[in-house]
Amino acid sequence: MKLVKDTDLNEQSKKVSDDEALEAFRTILSWMGEDPSREGLVETPKRVLKAYKEYFGGYSVDANKVLEKTFGDVEGYDDMVVEKNISVTSHCEHHMAPIVGTAHLAYIPKDRVVGLSKLARVVEVFSKRLQTQERLTMQIAQSLMTALDAKGVAVTIDAAHQCMTMRGIKKENATTVTNYFLGQFKEDLSIQNRYLRFISK
Repeated sequence: MKLVKDTDLNEQSKKVSDDEALEAFRTILSWMGEDPSREGLVETPKRVLKAYKEYFGGYSVDANKVLEKTFGDVEGYDDMVVEKNISVTSHCEHHMAPIVGTAHLAYIPKDRVVGLSKLARVVEVFSKRLQTQERLTMQIAQSLMTALDAKGVAVTIDAAHQCMTMRGIKKENATTVTNYFLGQFKEDLSIQNRYLRFISK
């Protein structure tokens, strides 16, 4: 699976100005049958632009930079570090509908650990982009594995996709679970099962 590089995404985003985006939102309002000039909608394109900058802010952040600062003073700790119940809000790349759920992740450090908030931050960086849940799960895992030079990484996401709960098949209670394992989590089923027990509690 080809993963788009952060630098490529940044170059793409520079091609469209804020003014061009605002005009595009006005065009969409007209296409919907609305009048972009009426009082309630005059400021809507600006609000949507601001919201989109928040929804898709991950394109301007390099996950490797987030994980640059690590700590070696851990007195030989070499067991898994598990962080559960990290909220995930993303958008599917097929319908641009919200994906809302929870991520769990773990890594087994080799020599160094990273601040716990940075783990959640990596989830946020990749989720603030147009995504498929499968790719999102892989990107988080591969980023942690590479940046931390970890012995192993596990990532699980359980999320609801509004492209199928609010439209189309409209199965309101459906959620999707994806797992991705690297290193010792993939090679040793006892470690993998231990992780799965941790996140199920």
